Amino acid sequence: MLAATGAQAQRMEGDRAVAQGVYAAEVTVNSQGEAERKAAFSRALAEVLGKLSGDRGVARMPGVSRELRRAGDYVDGYDYRQDEGVSASGAPSFSTKLVVRFREDDVDALASALGVPVWPTPRPKPVLWLAIDDGSGPRLVALGQNNVARSVLQRAKQRGFSLGLPSGSAAEQAAVGAIWRGETATIARLSSRYSPPMQLIGKLYRSKGGWTADWIFVDNGRVLSKWSDSEGDARRAMAGGADGAANALTKRYAKRSPSGPAGKYRVTFTGIDSGADYARLSGLLQGMSVVRGITPLRATQDTLEVDLDLLTGLPGFRRMVDKDVLLEVGAPADGEEPAQDVVVAPAVFRLL
Repeated sequence: MLAATGAQAQRMEGDRAVAQGVYAAEVTVNSQGEAERKAAFSRALAEVLGKLSGDRGVARMPGVSRELRRAGDYVDGYDYRQDEGVSASGAPSFSTKLVVRFREDDVDALASALGVPVWPTPRPKPVLWLAIDDGSGPRLVALGQNNVARSVLQRAKQRGFSLGLPSGSAAEQAAVGAIWRGETATIARLSSRYSPPMQLIGKLYRSKGGWTADWIFVDNGRVLSKWSDSEGDARRAMAGGADGAANALTKRYAKRSPSGPAGKYRVTFTGIDSGADYARLSGLLQGMSVVRGITPLRATQDTLEVDLDLLTGLPGFRRMVDKDVLLEVGAPADGEEPAQDVVVAPAVFRLL
């Protein structure tokens, strides 16, 4: 079942749409109804912002939740895909996925305006050196056993990057003891044939009540992070390796765009010729996620002066302005000094 809408921006595997890249996501839906699709767009945009920033909690950042409610405004195209699987009882099971592609420029502008950190692309593909001991001794998970590592490989893609597996040569198989002991220098030397010089080193073993995975993330010989995950299910414990690696990478490489400090800014608007114009401007400002509050100060002829309480300062405000509606036309004239906690914004906007 495939219903294509909008631009074909997803990668196709046969007749199946697959989300590819930072700006695409796929989410499970219960139907193809409009209300279900709208809610799924919000979840998909949250996933894309999570991949863009590397932060799984990005949806809780100030201003983001409001934009998630209008996620459809950022959609470039979408497709439905039906997946077939097997339930715990062995019976066939089916799920419907909505594969969504968002407009890159609009999502970038949104992230910049709201101060969401951005993890630059292209992104590295660390090598996953994973040893598993299910009770019969540790064994290396190599490229030929990629299905065993599926949960950690898929979680990495959800976090916006990829992991590679070693080929499984005799020398690599023999290094399983070094993995188990956490000998990062030995693994780094063994990994020198691969690019980039980053390694996610992990050992997965049975523990009381389930499984434990111990992880080390190494970047160019430097240990960036160490952590452990204990879960009742081995796949969940394994997936935690991708989360820890993403956290370490984004902490080191993700950057916020300069968007200005939060606070109150005195801004002048012109072209306000009637009560209808005032209502239109007020509605526009209230609909902008970067605007936390509006305090009108004075109106003269076609001009309105207000104090805007901005989430990320005037640069963030500029990035969210629809230039077909509000046009920046210059600087304000000298006038009364603002209150101590208000910054004079060096701009005048004209309502079109």
